[in-house]
Amino acid sequence: MNTAVVKGPPATGYSLAFASPLAAFFVLFFLAPLLLLIVISFYATPDLKSFGLDQYIKIATDGFTLPVLADTLWLGVQTTLLCLVLGYALAWSYVRSPRTMQKVLMLIIVMPLLTSVVVRTFAWVVILGRQGIVNSMLMEMGWISGPLKLLYTRGGLIVALANVQLPLMALPLITALQKLDPNLEDASSALGASALRTFVRITLPLTLPGILAGCLLTFAASITAFISQSLIGGGQMLFMPMYIYQQASSLQNWPFAAAISLVFLIAVMACVALFNALGRLSRGHIAD
Repeated sequence: MNTAVVKGPPATGYSLAFASPLAAFFVLFFLAPLLLLIVISFYATPDLKSFGLDQYIKIATDGFTLPVLADTLWLGVQTTLLCLVLGYALAWSYVRSPRTMQKVLMLIIVMPLLTSVVVRTFAWVVILGRQGIVNSMLMEMGWISGPLKLLYTRGGLIVALANVQLPLMALPLITALQKLDPNLEDASSALGASALRTFVRITLPLTLPGILAGCLLTFAASITAFISQSLIGGGQMLFMPMYIYQQASSLQNWPFAAAISLVFLIAVMACVALFNALGRLSRGHIAD
């Protein structure tokens, strides 16, 4: 019996009117604020009475803003590298575990995403404090005679950020490792390659898309983590999100805050473009 198959219009055949609500939302809540930010950044003075390039000249010549920007990007690199090491080990353990254990590991990985960033950050304040879990354990074991300064340090901030952003690294890596054909590793071992050589020459290149996706997500989330940077870093370190907040909220210098926001945005977009370029190169490398 022949059955008539009713085909709908192709995806590109629908009217653009269906996209108008999304377009209006995009224009109202993203494009319009961005254009307003650009206009404000070209005001020469905080009272918004004259135009000029004064704010951008100040950024380039004050000797303070660009080092803060570089330090913020370097913080993102450090956090991303730590997340990559921990996330790869976690993803590897997940893929090699039995199905029952995988459910437990997935719950552990996803659970932090269901918890507020503020709660997780305050937990690290308790853990790294002078009377926190780490110092108490080290003193009970006799390894230290007095509490170490772990809170309000760069090392403590990187560890806390890595914990907060770790799911963003682990999930793409799990997807990449699950797509890896186990016969490739078996064939490499059968040909006499060591486990390390198999990992470096087979596993690592074939999981590069997952690595780059995880690095991109972790880097972008780390450098913009205002809450974690403020609570764990305290007043000891200054990064771009707090710098922008101080200029806009405390000093009411809206033109300068808008200018450094745009410079920060351009720097982040440049990093994203770099990750995308590396992703294209990795696809070509895998294809070869």
